[in-house]
Amino acid sequence: MLERLIARIIIGFIRLLTGAQAYWRGCTPNAAQRIYFANHASHGDFVLLWASLPPWLRRRTRPVAGADYWNKGALRRFVGSKVFRAVLIDRERREGAPDPVQQMVDALAGGDSLIIFPEGTRNTTDAVLLPFKSGLFHLATQYPRAELVPVWMNNLGRVMPKGELIPVPLLCTVTFGPPLARIDGEDKAAFLERARDAMLALRPRDDEDETPSDATPFDPL
Repeated sequence: MLERLIARIIIGFIRLLTGAQAYWRGCTPNAAQRIYFANHASHGDFVLLWASLPPWLRRRTRPVAGADYWNKGALRRFVGSKVFRAVLIDRERREGAPDPVQQMVDALAGGDSLIIFPEGTRNTTDAVLLPFKSGLFHLATQYPRAELVPVWMNNLGRVMPKGELIPVPLLCTVTFGPPLARIDGEDKAAFLERARDAMLALRPRDDEDETPSDATPFDPL
């Protein structure tokens, strides 16, 4: 009960702060096991994406996050492990640390879906996206049963800019795209380029409304 109460508080706060709108283009929220891969510009990214899922999907979807951040302090550990049920990975890859890809595969094998960020770290540059790490490719290769769903989150980096203590309320959108097709024998570079293009295709252009014309809005609450 405590975990559910905290989850509702977090979801209410993120929706109040961002006016979060979820849109589905070429796919719908359903029970298919998925790997949601998204752009990463803020500490709040996985919270916004997780909160944008309907409750019955949220309960079976685990964000992948840095152990160094979520294991710092009792409160973070509780929220990360009990509320979000995050798969915590050692981003420094210290000797003896579990293999991150295997941790993700194990979570998928347990029946859960995942939220991952192929850039590997927050993008605080002027580039639209950082180069993708290889983890998404290896995960897709080792667990081909999961659908690969690209996601674009807009404006959250401006709501929670790096180095600022007070968030700035702005309308944010979360757009889920059609699952990325798998191509037998595709090499890593080609796969990551297609994954990157699939994410960029969901990004609103400067001259268009942020509401995708071909998208279905969905209220996750």
